[in-house]
Amino acid sequence: MYKRVVIKVGSSVLTETSEIAKERMLNLVSLIAKAKKKYEVILVTSGAVAAGYTALQLDRKKQISKKVLAAVGQPILMSSYKNKFDIYGLDIAQILLTEDDFDSRTHTKIFQEIIDRTLINGLIPIVNENDITTTPDQLFGDNDQLSAYVAHYTNSELLMILSDIDGYYDKNPNEDKNAKMQKVVNKISESELSQNHSPNSEFATGGIVTKLKAANYIMSKNRQMFLCSGYNLNTAEKFLIDGVHTKGTLFTQTVQKEDSK
Repeated sequence: MYKRVVIKVGSSVLTETSEIAKERMLNLVSLIAKAKKKYEVILVTSGAVAAGYTALQLDRKKQISKKVLAAVGQPILMSSYKNKFDIYGLDIAQILLTEDDFDSRTHTKIFQEIIDRTLINGLIPIVNENDITTTPDQLFGDNDQLSAYVAHYTNSELLMILSDIDGYYDKNPNEDKNAKMQKVVNKISESELSQNHSPNSEFATGGIVTKLKAANYIMSKNRQMFLCSGYNLNTAEKFLIDGVHTKGTLFTQTVQKEDSK
């Protein structure tokens, strides 16, 4: 069904108690190694600021401190990824982007060609937002939006977001025990897109709203987005590798039967 997929992972999944969550990162890399046998895979990762905080405890609420943390954290994060991908004999390529890269046909074309060339050569492109030397108006602000743009402009049929939530519920599951997960979502209302929902992690910049905005963008481009847990990758693996939709939420304009993928 899919030829090329984008997998996005958040800071809350990659870090734990001021350290990189090595086991979760290894599980992610293992999933990508399996997926690469079926698809071309692009990874969009958060975690640079959180990784920087493991080495230098600065106040991330201050803009310049956040930039310093990102500068410190980028090599730490990429080194961790490289060590894990080396286990599977896979090479990686780091690609740093800003919103400006999608506002210029020239920049976008360069990005597309780089992605294509890395995939042709069997590399795993790892994309992150370049928030070190940029101004606020040049940034997406969260990697959910970035990953949606990456998926569209690389002609990827599927965006999979691995998060600290296991899907999209009809109500807030933290407040209502009767909340039910929505297995398939075909349309997102304006009220859902404008609701107030802060991220769970200190280092996360998104929340459910940024994921809904990413899903809304993806669906407007006739692509699909799958939202599931990044802590336990069983749901992600069943969907991506086995083609079975057990848990998680699939955002798609295509109306599907409840018991189908």
